[in-house]
Amino acid sequence: QVQLVESGGGLVQAGGSLRLSCAASGITFSNYAMGWFRQAPGKERDIVASISTSGARTYYADSVKGRFTISRDNAKNTALLQMNSLKPEDTAIYYCAADRTYYGDYYSYRRDEYDYWGQGTQVTVSS
Repeated sequence: QVQLVESGGGLVQAGGSLRLSCAASGITFSNYAMGWFRQAPGKERDIVASISTSGARTYYADSVKGRFTISRDNAKNTALLQMNSLKPEDTAIYYCAADRTYYGDYYSYRRDEYDYWGQGTQVTVSS
């Protein structure tokens, strides 16, 4: 049974930091690109960042470039999202997702390419 379990969300003031963690089980983690998405009330679920199977390649949405850092530890089956300089507009439910890859050190920013999803963790940034 595949499980992706996010943790690390919470309430933080603007300018603060949070570190989200995604623990994966039931998959060969190193075969999966990992992504973080977020969904605010009334809005679609959008990509925040993604990372290739090896961790060498990353993608960031323009809105988080320079503030967020995605990483992974294949030995621990864990993906991380370090979020700094948080803004009220970062408030959303954050989801991690896994995308089975077959061709090289691949990552995806397309929501429909991801195979498994976590249950989400709430991040609230107060002004």
